[in-house]
Amino acid sequence: MSELSPSLHMHQQAIRACCACPLMQGPPVTGAAVESQILLVGQAPGTKEIEVHRPFAWTAGKTLFNWFAQAGIEEEPFREQVYMAAVCRCFPGKNPRGGDRVPNQTEIQQCSRWLDEEIRLLKPRLILPVGKLAISQFMPVNKLVDIIGRVHRGEKDGHPFDLLPFPHPSGASTWHRTEPGKTLLHQALGLLATHPAWQQLS
Repeated sequence: MSELSPSLHMHQQAIRACCACPLMQGPPVTGAAVESQILLVGQAPGTKEIEVHRPFAWTAGKTLFNWFAQAGIEEEPFREQVYMAAVCRCFPGKNPRGGDRVPNQTEIQQCSRWLDEEIRLLKPRLILPVGKLAISQFMPVNKLVDIIGRVHRGEKDGHPFDLLPFPHPSGASTWHRTEPGKTLLHQALGLLATHPAWQQLS
């Protein structure tokens, strides 16, 4: 066990004990306490994720892990080697007009301390934000077409990293299944497959 491992486990225990946001539905979800150079950042768990306590555990996850398989890593090796985080760690609940509720700015700010601490602890070389909400925590987002398919540089509290954004793999979205999104997603997966941090995965 490295010196970092106890800190990660304590960090995740604190996340799982959090109940700071009254509208959020827990328990908070964490991935494995993986000491990784790669940090994946999702948006927020859904109902299935809080049942099984596993990020990207349902339909969107199947799509996401199919993408990563195209870049050379299957789901279980990915989960064992990549730290999986999110903008918000609890399920936001349903929107009365349909779909999941988007977390409000107070909830996002309350939960940001967990992601900030993970970046401080892990000092990742590569961050993979998935979906507009996740991407917007690191860079301005207007249109996905302007940012998907490229590696960007990011920085947090003096720590620099590569930023490779992905669209959200929701079945309700057609962006990644139609042009130009389909081609841009393919470009992003090509960049992922050749990134030095990714190539160190087995």
